[in-house]
Amino acid sequence: MKKIFLIGLIVLSLCGCKKATTTNVAKTFQDDVANTKSYYIEGTMQIIGDEDTFTYSIETTYLKDNNYKVKLVNQTNNHEQIILRNSEGVYVITPSLNKSFKFQSEWPNNSSQSYILEALAKDIKNTKDVKAKEDNNKLIIETTVNYPNNDELTKQRIILDKDAKLKQVEVLDNKGNVKIKLNVNKLDMRYNANKDDFELQNFIEETEENNNDNDSENKTENKEQNTNKAENEQCTDNKCKKTSTLDQAIYPLYIPSETKLTNTEKIETDNGDRVILTFSGEKNFVLVEEPSAVYDEHEIIPVYGDPLMMQDTIAVISDNSIYWTSNNIDYYLTSKDLENTEILSIANSLGNTISVSASK
Repeated sequence: MKKIFLIGLIVLSLCGCKKATTTNVAKTFQDDVANTKSYYIEGTMQIIGDEDTFTYSIETTYLKDNNYKVKLVNQTNNHEQIILRNSEGVYVITPSLNKSFKFQSEWPNNSSQSYILEALAKDIKNTKDVKAKEDNNKLIIETTVNYPNNDELTKQRIILDKDAKLKQVEVLDNKGNVKIKLNVNKLDMRYNANKDDFELQNFIEETEENNNDNDSENKTENKEQNTNKAENEQCTDNKCKKTSTLDQAIYPLYIPSETKLTNTEKIETDNGDRVILTFSGEKNFVLVEEPSAVYDEHEIIPVYGDPLMMQDTIAVISDNSIYWTSNNIDYYLTSKDLENTEILSIANSLGNTISVSASK
């Protein structure tokens, strides 16, 4: 009897230690996030759609007092965008267009973000029944998520190593499919960031310097081609903008049932042709497409809404509308009949259209 009793104590002791270890790792992660003054994350992020997977290299830099810098580079087309938060507001910077949008937004505090440690810690705290298990010396924490503009995303798996360091995040939809996957290659919880790293003016100067260098190279290459620059550039108020072309309208692959294209209108603008597609039926919406403009001087455009990660770019989303740039085309989609989740589905299907066209 004594032998059986002792074995039982040992088993209970081991089970108790394992449970405590799981709890302690999660608690250590939350404490580390709360106590850090600055951190740096480097990794890759996949946005997984029904037809395509878009992969980004990602760098997140944080400094206490709500300073964030997230650099995203699409590995397919090398398109770079930066989400910046400082004391003046939230910006989405697109260096290739020499343009940024300025938001009065609570980002990233108003939603889940797989690449922001504070958002992950907040999701753990806000989940009533947090599930955690150990697997191959890693802790897998399952939480609910808060994506107000995409209610199909319902939960996530936060994967930590035995030292409570973030290794991976998987965001799942309501069918259990992984839709966002972050792999962390480097994590520095004692990173030495400073306020200058989050000043918009530094990005503006860097962008304009790079654009000037590229212009010089292009002028040298085209010197013998007699290129008529006036055909591709307009100047107003001492600002010049270069434009691309929109050869044809791009149609969404996804359209709500009982809704169809009823009108196509083409208008000439300073940027080139603007196409207005009107869809009517059970759920009406309007889609506007036009070539993107690249300004010699950096343009800061105030907008209402929040930055939103689409499949292949960062968009501006507000109530019943979304604006984004993809493959040098600006898109604006608006509807009084659609929820934001369905607006996002239509917008993402335009990205699929481009991918399908490019593969033929």
